[in-house]
Amino acid sequence: MENLVNNLFRNVFEKKRVLVTGDTGFKGSWLSIWLKYLGAEVYGYALPPLSEGDNFVLTNLENQIHHLNGDVRDYEFLLNYFQEIKPEFVFHLAAQPLVIESYHNPKYTFETNLLGTINIFEAVRLTDSVKVAINVTSDKCYQNNEWIWGYRENDAMGGKDPYSASKGASELITQSYIHSFFNKNNTTNIASARAGNVIGGGDWAEFRIVPDFIKSIIKNEPLKLRYPESTRPWQHVLEPLSGYLNLAMKLFTEGKNFSGGWNFGPIGTTNQSVRDLVENMIAYLGRGTYEAPIYHEIFHEAGLLNLDISKAMHELNWKPTLDFQKTVEFTVNGYFIKSNNDFYKSRISQIEEFSSIAKQKNINWTN
Repeated sequence: MENLVNNLFRNVFEKKRVLVTGDTGFKGSWLSIWLKYLGAEVYGYALPPLSEGDNFVLTNLENQIHHLNGDVRDYEFLLNYFQEIKPEFVFHLAAQPLVIESYHNPKYTFETNLLGTINIFEAVRLTDSVKVAINVTSDKCYQNNEWIWGYRENDAMGGKDPYSASKGASELITQSYIHSFFNKNNTTNIASARAGNVIGGGDWAEFRIVPDFIKSIIKNEPLKLRYPESTRPWQHVLEPLSGYLNLAMKLFTEGKNFSGGWNFGPIGTTNQSVRDLVENMIAYLGRGTYEAPIYHEIFHEAGLLNLDISKAMHELNWKPTLDFQKTVEFTVNGYFIKSNNDFYKSRISQIEEFSSIAKQKNINWTN
C-alpha cells in the first residue's frame, strides 16, 4: 500500500507536526491513526480515555503517538503545550460530544465546547508555527427546522439543547476569529468542519445507537430503540476524516479561499432511519434483536437532520466513499476483530481498504 499512501493528500502531512485535541475520543483516535499512517509526527492533547474499551486504549495509541493528558479549559497548560511542540497543523476535536449528557451537565458542556474553542484559537494565534487549524463541530450546530432538504454552510446557527447550542456558538467563535485575526496573508488558515452521525469500531459512548447495539449483542439482550423512525446521515468515521484531511491539505497548499465552514456527510438522499441501521447490522452480523417501546420524550431530540455537501463536492473534490451497506460492514467489523485481537492493525487495514475503494471510484484526494 506504500504507493497508495504516497499519493494521498499530496504528502502534505508527511514529517509534519500535527496536534489533535481529543485524541482519546472516538474520532480523534481514528484521525490520529490515519495521520500517523500518512507519516505525520502526531501529538495528542485530551482528557484520559473513559474506559478500557475506548479506541485509544484498544489500539494502544498512547505508544504510537505523543500524548499529553490535558483539559482544553486549562488555557495556560494548553498554551505551554502548543509552544513546546510547535505544531504546523491543529485539528480541534476535544469536546463534550453528547446531547443527552449536555442536559445533565450543561455548564460543563458550554465550558468545554465554547471556552475550549476560544483557548484553542488563542493558542493558535500566539503560536507562529501553526499553518492550518480546523475546528470540528457537528451538524447539530444548525438551527434545526426539521427541513427535508439539507442545511448549507451559510444557514443560521442555532440549537435547542445545550450541546447543539454550544456547537452553534463554537461556529460563531470560529467565524469571529477568522475575520478578526486570521483574514490577512501570513496568518493561520482556519476552517470549521461539520459532520453528522459518525459510526465505526471503537465507539463506546453512552446513548449512541451502535454502541448500544453491540452491548446488546454481548449481553444477548434485545436492543431498545428510542426513536426508530428518526433519520440520520449515518457515515463511517473515515468519511468525515477524509474530508477533514482533504480540507487541511487545501488550506495548506491553496490558502484562505478554503477558510470558513464545511459540511461532510452522505448524499442527502441516502439518509437512513435508526430502524434501517439496526436491521442492516443484524442482517450482516447474523444475530441480534430489537424492541421499539413507546418513549415519552424527556429531552428534545431532532427527528430529521440533513446536510447539503455540495460545497465540499464541488470545491474540495470530496465525496463519500462507502455506500450504506459498506458503512454497516465497516462498522460491525470494527468491533469484532478476527485476527490476533490487534485493533491497531485492523484500523490500518480499514484505512487502506477505504482508500482503495475511493481510488476505484475515482475519488481523488490529491487534487
